[in-house]
Amino acid sequence: MKFSCEKAILQNAIATAARAVSPKSSIPALEGLLLEAETLLAVTGYNLETGIRSTMEAEIEKPGSLVLPARLFGDIIRKLPDDIVTFSADKLQVNIRCGPASFNLIAMDPDDFPLLPSVDYQHSFTISERTLRAMISETLFAVSDNESRPIHTGSLFEVEPDTLTMVSVDGFRLALRREALHESEGSFQFVVPGSALSEVEKICRDADDPVIVTMGARHTMFQFERAMLVSRRLEGEFLAWRKAIPRENPIKVMVEARELLTSIERVSLIISDKLKSPLRCTVGEGELQLVTKTSVSDAADTCVIEGDGKGLEIGFNNKYVMDALKAVPADKVHLEFNSGVSPCVISPLDGEEENFLYMILPVRLKAGE
Repeated sequence: MKFSCEKAILQNAIATAARAVSPKSSIPALEGLLLEAETLLAVTGYNLETGIRSTMEAEIEKPGSLVLPARLFGDIIRKLPDDIVTFSADKLQVNIRCGPASFNLIAMDPDDFPLLPSVDYQHSFTISERTLRAMISETLFAVSDNESRPIHTGSLFEVEPDTLTMVSVDGFRLALRREALHESEGSFQFVVPGSALSEVEKICRDADDPVIVTMGARHTMFQFERAMLVSRRLEGEFLAWRKAIPRENPIKVMVEARELLTSIERVSLIISDKLKSPLRCTVGEGELQLVTKTSVSDAADTCVIEGDGKGLEIGFNNKYVMDALKAVPADKVHLEFNSGVSPCVISPLDGEEENFLYMILPVRLKAGE
């Protein structure tokens, strides 16, 4: 095996594939990266749940394949000078040269590296990298980390002929994003683990290049121009989210999302892991009063709103509200309420397309809190 390529391009391919490498595994090869030189150079990482393959152009003199320790290989390439890297291997003896620097390594047998799972094609759709990245970043925070309900440790992809809806829930909140699709096949749905979506988000660039998302019987594949990610699908019954969202809410006020976020951040300064407090909200006419109180301090602030909340008092986990407001893809939003024990719904303004929605369950307020 022998090839040469630019250091920066190889470094990028390694960094992309290494995100799926197992830090510790009973299979030593899974702690490494699989290099395959044919017409293109492919670098693959795999942890038995998620696999990432990154491809690049290279001057390939002699085809071949082998496995190198991911951390060491990545560190070596990162520290090389910005020049052409020449890689040669005689069986499992590897030499890496770049400028005056030279390294000799022992590789692992590529036959010890498990094959990436094949994706039995069932359905697919195409979306831009920029849009997919935005949808993931604006819903991923609400994915559950509770393994007792594995299906909710991922995000639901619900595809209709011209629309993609992504939904994440964790038992206390719900995040929804919806975008139009130009290419899709019928109606179908699947759930992708949050850990895999986190890597998809990192691979996505701020560009309109297409991503082809393919649903198989047990796996999902995301195909980029120079990378591919394969993840297992989560099986089970996802929350019936349409029924879970209260839509007939008698109290609806409008607020500047960033202004409300800033106010909540201020009153949250006194809250810590040791000193906890619910965020007490009083929704009045033209203003939203925010109060937090711990055993050693208290804080209060007021945010201007449009509308009348009729003095409704309701409590929230401050982090959940801040997460939603940070993700909201709009400057102004509606806050919808029913009662002090019903969920708050953050939605677009009237007349706007509902391409996002966040729902947060309240916490019960005790007297004196």
